[in-house]
Amino acid sequence: MPREFKDPRSAHQKIAAEIRRQITRGDLTPGSKLGSTAELMERYDGVANTTIQKALQMLKAEGLLEGRPGKGVFVRPHAQQSIEPVAYMSPAGPGEPYPWMTEAAKQGRAGRSELLAVSVVRPPQEVVDALELADGERAVLRKQILFLDDEPTELTRSYYPLGLAEGTRILEKKRIRGGTPALLASLGFPPREFVDELASEIPTEEEVAALELPKDMPVLVAFRVVYSDDRRPIEVTLMTKAAHRYRMRYRLPVG
Repeated sequence: MPREFKDPRSAHQKIAAEIRRQITRGDLTPGSKLGSTAELMERYDGVANTTIQKALQMLKAEGLLEGRPGKGVFVRPHAQQSIEPVAYMSPAGPGEPYPWMTEAAKQGRAGRSELLAVSVVRPPQEVVDALELADGERAVLRKQILFLDDEPTELTRSYYPLGLAEGTRILEKKRIRGGTPALLASLGFPPREFVDELASEIPTEEEVAALELPKDMPVLVAFRVVYSDDRRPIEVTLMTKAAHRYRMRYRLPVG
């Protein structure tokens, strides 16, 4: 017999989850109008008006719905965007902007980055292991936020072996034209392989503030290791996105 398990969430959280899934899966497209409060109350087993309002408020806070006075509640445009990591992997050519800006422009959107900090740190153990650092060896941390149309999209924390970064612009608190992949390639360390591990996690306070997340919203975290020639690890980046805004798309050849 299957195990018995009941959803412990409140009624408004369950309703919000149902509507959210309809939005993210395309059953409710951008610009679609939701039913009236009375219609939603009937659809969800006669729940109270306040329950429906709490559910809708959750989805408005997440940026998935918007209310239009006198007209109703509608699904916001660009409710969820697909991100294809391979589009951002190749280093920019000489004089070219960071691929994030280039790809945003292809979508008719404005991309920009904000460099938050550059520091020499003792990295987390998983970064130590991935970069194959010796005990006590330090790394350079570059932390930035990526924006699309002034909406915070991704918090990135990139680590580089200190021995590799010393004497380079990686240590400068300045944006690097074309991004660090282009700089590393110019230094003789071209990226040859990317290995990503994806996880859904509960956000830290820093992530909530940086990405302007609503309450109780998980994040999608990609842990990426970049290898150069001879499979030398040259970079580890933790890329954190709001799970309700974005999905990752991968194209994998078969055979």
